[in-house]
Parts: sequence; C-alpha cells; structure tokens
Amino acid sequence: MTGFVALVFCVAALTAWRVPADAKELTITTIKQEPYTVSRGSELEGYCIDLISELSKELGFKYKLSLVKDNRYGAMDASGTWSGMIGEVIRGEADLAVAPLTLTAVREAHVDMSTPFMQTGISFLLRRDSASEESSFSLLSPFSTDMWVGILVAFLLTGLCIFLVGRISPTEWAEPDREEHSFTLLHSFWYITGALTLQGAGPHPKAPSGRLISAIWWLFAVLLLACYFGNFSSMLQSNSKHVSIKTFEDLANQDVMDYGTVEAGSTKSFFKNSNNPVYRRIYEHMERKKSYVSSMEEGVRLAQGGNFAFIGEAVSLDLAVARHCKLSRSEEAIAMRAYSIAAPLGSPLVKNLTMAILKLSESGELTYLRQKWWASSCVAVDGAHTSEALRPHDLRDLFLLLGLGLGVGLLLALLELVSRARNQAKEGKKSCCSVMTSELSRRFGSKGESAEQDDSDKSKA
Repeated sequence: MTGFVALVFCVAALTAWRVPADAKELTITTIKQEPYTVSRGSELEGYCIDLISELSKELGFKYKLSLVKDNRYGAMDASGTWSGMIGEVIRGEADLAVAPLTLTAVREAHVDMSTPFMQTGISFLLRRDSASEESSFSLLSPFSTDMWVGILVAFLLTGLCIFLVGRISPTEWAEPDREEHSFTLLHSFWYITGALTLQGAGPHPKAPSGRLISAIWWLFAVLLLACYFGNFSSMLQSNSKHVSIKTFEDLANQDVMDYGTVEAGSTKSFFKNSNNPVYRRIYEHMERKKSYVSSMEEGVRLAQGGNFAFIGEAVSLDLAVARHCKLSRSEEAIAMRAYSIAAPLGSPLVKNLTMAILKLSESGELTYLRQKWWASSCVAVDGAHTSEALRPHDLRDLFLLLGLGLGVGLLLALLELVSRARNQAKEGKKSCCSVMTSELSRRFGSKGESAEQDDSDKSKA
C-alpha cells in the first residue's frame, strides 16, 4: 500500500510540471520599463517578454499580455487598497504579474510570489563627473593631452622655421663666411620660449620673413595663454563646488546635489522603514524636498542633467549606464532583493513557475537573457561641457593661422635669397641656379667647404 501511494505521488509531481491543455488562457499584466518590456510598433518585447515565452514553453500554457493601467508596480494605500500590478492580481483582473517586481514581505502577505528570477540591490545613479575624484585637477587640466602634443609640435616647427629663415634670408645673414649667425637652433627655440612668457629674448629678426613668423608666433602665444588661463579659472571655480559622491553616506552628508527615488515603490519603503541613521536621513531629505520622481525614466533624465542622483534598483540602473555613457552607478549596493512573479493567493501556478524558473536558471537561459538585454549600446557624450579640457579642434583656427604664417615666412625668405642670387648672377655672368646652389651650400654647408669654394673661385679668376 505504501508503494502505491509513493507511485501516485511521483506521477502527480511529474504531471504538476505542465498546465492542462484545456486550461483557460492566462492573463498576464506587465509594465513598460526598458529592457523588461518595450514597445516595437504594435508588439511588446524585452527581458520579461522572453521570460514569459520560455515559461509558456516549459509549462505549456497560452497567455494574453496587457499593460498595467496605472503604470505602477503596486503599493497599498491607507485604506488597504492596492494599486498597480499587485492590485490587478488581487482583484482577479490578471492571473500573473511578470515584471521587475520586488519580492517584499507586505506583497508576499497579499499575493503568492515565485522564486526570484533576478537578484538586485539598491544603488544610485549620477553623472560621471560628479562621481570622480576631487583631486583630479592639475596645471595640465585646462588642455587635453592631444592639445599639449599639438602645442609641442607647433613649438618645434616654429623654432625650426625661425632657424631656417635666419640662415636663408640675406637680410639676416648677408655674409656667411665672415659673419656669425645670430639665430642658431638653440637661440631660435630660446627666442620663441621668451614669446610664450611674454618676454623678449634678443636679438630680434631683421628680415621681413623673420618678423612675420615672429609676429604670428606672438599672436599665437597671446591667444593660447588667454585660452589657458580662461579655462584654468573656470576649472578652479568648478573644482571648488565639486563633491565626490561614492556611497550613500557621501550622498547623505552633502547638500550640493539633490536626490530621490520613485514615489510609489519598494525602494522608498526601504528607506522609510529603515532604522539605519544614514538611510533615515536620506528618507527625511526626500520627504522634505519632495524629490520623488514618477518613473525611472524621469529619474534617469534628471541624473543626466548633472545635479541629481537617482536612487533605484541596481540592475535597472545598470541598464541606464549601458545606454548613456555620461552616467555612472555607485559600486555600493544595499538591501539585496529579488524580482519575482506574482500570482493570486493559493494559485496552483506558483509551484510550477518556481520549478520552471529554477530549470531556466540551471540551463543558463536566464544568464543569456540578461546578457542579451543588458548589452552596452551607449553613445559617446555629445557636445562639450563647462570646464572641460580644451582639445585641438577647439583652437584649430589658431593652429591654421600659425601654419599659414610659417609657410609664408619661409616663402619670403626663399624669395629674398632668389632675388640676391639673380643679382649676383647678372653681375658675375653666371647662371642663377649655380649661384643659388652656391648660396645654399655656403649657408647650410661647413665653413671648410665654403673656404675651399672661395679659393677655387679666386684661382679661376
């Protein structure tokens, strides 16, 4: 007799896995929240939609989806009436509520909830610049790394151009064999360094080409310094107001940034019922400021504005970080909780749902769905923000002006040398090219070579 009872029990346990084929179509209520449930045209998709589809395959039931009418998860008012999805399940308007619905004691007392399909905790979301270190400011901060590299390249090119003009221009160096060259490579760099500090470092160029390059470099230096000190001042003011926020205690101890959570949700209930002094201060602040938001979307939008920290469940905040590159989630997560499926009290579906969820977890299907819907797709932050390091493209016109000045200066120096070569060619009845080659050799060759060339010319004469 005992064996027969055991056999009947095993058969019952096995058949309990599936819903009878002639069972009524289940009505499932859900809520719109990315990526759990989102609209694509006339259809719904998302993590919860895929979860329902997998559960229906496991348990063999048909279902009809509907969005919750008041767009709320569910909270009980003073009269004991429930709103949101929990209210619809209690009133019999829906057979199941499938959403990021937090498993709480008060909900468990009024509905049956399955084993959790996702674990999470409470954290907060804010702009990345608000979560950074306070000591990030330095003397190099007004310009980006690319900008400093660009300035170094401009400095080297200008020094080289001053050196070349000093050698090529006959006005600067008329007699290479007898005169000392004023603008050596070392003095050229020293000269433009003096311009960067708004100090003169003589001797100064005498040729029009050298003066042109000198004037363009001075203009470049003055405008560059103006941009540097302007951004320097802006960063100092921004840094004086900056507050580094990494934990809930940091959030509670500052008064620069406002913060809040969804008005009717389990996160608010946690802070309201907590005996922790830090969490109590956070709740009192939200009550005093009335800084609650109506939905997660509104909280994320306010956090993107830069002066608001949105408190919510970590797994939902992770999605916002994956979608918006400028946002950052605090590493601290408190009050670990879980998402479950709600059904009416005494519903025979709960046991079956629990077993099906465990099977999906063991097979890795829930992990796959998490990776699928939480994949990062954030787009780089558009536009520049106040007190941001200047980049080369911000001052591209200034660099173009300097490049144009250097090119024109070198061209003028070459024209001066060509003009001198032509005059010498006419006087000595030589070809202009040979005189030009001789001049370049005297200016850029060694003195020994120049002396040998002069002796050869004299012997020929």
